[in-house]
Amino acid sequence: MAEEKETNWRRQAAFVGGAFFVFAGIVLLTFFDFRSVTYVKPGTVGKEGDAKKLAALEQSFPAPTSWPETLDTKKYDELMLRLVGYKPSTTTALVYSSTTNVTIKGKLWPTAAVYPHGGAILPFNRILAFYGNLYSVNMGILGELPADQMLAKLKSTKEQWEAADPSTPVLPAIEYIAIVAQGDGGKDGMYRAVMPDKEIEKGYDLAKRAGGIYIIDLQVGKSTIQRELPQFKKYLERPDVHLAIDPEFSMKSGDKPGDVVGTYSSSDVNYVINFLSDIVKEKQLPPKVLVLHRFTQNMVTGATAIKPTKEVQVIMNMDGWGTPEKKIGTYNRIVAPEPVQFTGLKLFYKNDLKPPSTGMLTMKQVLGLNPVPIYIQYQ
Repeated sequence: MAEEKETNWRRQAAFVGGAFFVFAGIVLLTFFDFRSVTYVKPGTVGKEGDAKKLAALEQSFPAPTSWPETLDTKKYDELMLRLVGYKPSTTTALVYSSTTNVTIKGKLWPTAAVYPHGGAILPFNRILAFYGNLYSVNMGILGELPADQMLAKLKSTKEQWEAADPSTPVLPAIEYIAIVAQGDGGKDGMYRAVMPDKEIEKGYDLAKRAGGIYIIDLQVGKSTIQRELPQFKKYLERPDVHLAIDPEFSMKSGDKPGDVVGTYSSSDVNYVINFLSDIVKEKQLPPKVLVLHRFTQNMVTGATAIKPTKEVQVIMNMDGWGTPEKKIGTYNRIVAPEPVQFTGLKLFYKNDLKPPSTGMLTMKQVLGLNPVPIYIQYQ
């Protein structure tokens, strides 16, 4: 019950702007067909779907003929061990494999996973993501601050993390909620709204301005990830666009989003991994990052069956809110016991300060977790 109470504000935050979103959804649905999103290159003017623009797009993102670079497996293993505070001793045996990263005999972390292709982001960098939707001031920092102010805050936060852990470069990210779970069913009764191209492109432009990567976040409502994901393929074909999926708003129970916490199974997650893997192989891209949100056990069922690939690196992100003690407890109870590949942690500028909490987790406290989160998200 404590963890469920922690999430009440999250649910409310997603729907405080409910009336606005319902009204905006009606207006937007009048002018956009969200189910057939067509990419328009940033800065172009004219009708979406124009053949010349799409042809120009293909030329601006040509597929490379080989993988971007060779993976330094020795450095990869060294950094994986650093995430768990490994200190060599006569009683600790390292286990090496020709195909998977190093592991420690008798330890859960690092978990054995296939080495990624060259150009992998993790564990060579820590991703620092600002999260939200540009339509709402209540869903996260992205929509709360004007763009220039938000980017300045992202830059200063990046510098703080680099100072806290000088050994790990920080890669900024914009995590944009491209499908927003809704309290209203909409035309098709799926309780979700897909953002129009121009809004998704605004988020992408912010990521470029930040000198970082773009993460598309999906809340599918009563729809399914299998139904919704393919429409974003054109974005994911870009080398700097990655993906996050949120089980909290995957309503397999039939309940409305926000009434109960939703769920994904390992088969759902593996579908996404395979979908992304196919894109990476087809376009010969650097590996994609997949962020999977979690703060209760049932949000992700069968987690041990999730299989990262050479093309996709998987982060299990603990995004519950509360006091520092509760957040650490949830991380240790929900995320740490079921290793998939990497871990992350969400920090809430407002929720984490709700009484009885008197402050957010410090960077030192976050870096003291085991394994150390390689992905940090701010809402």
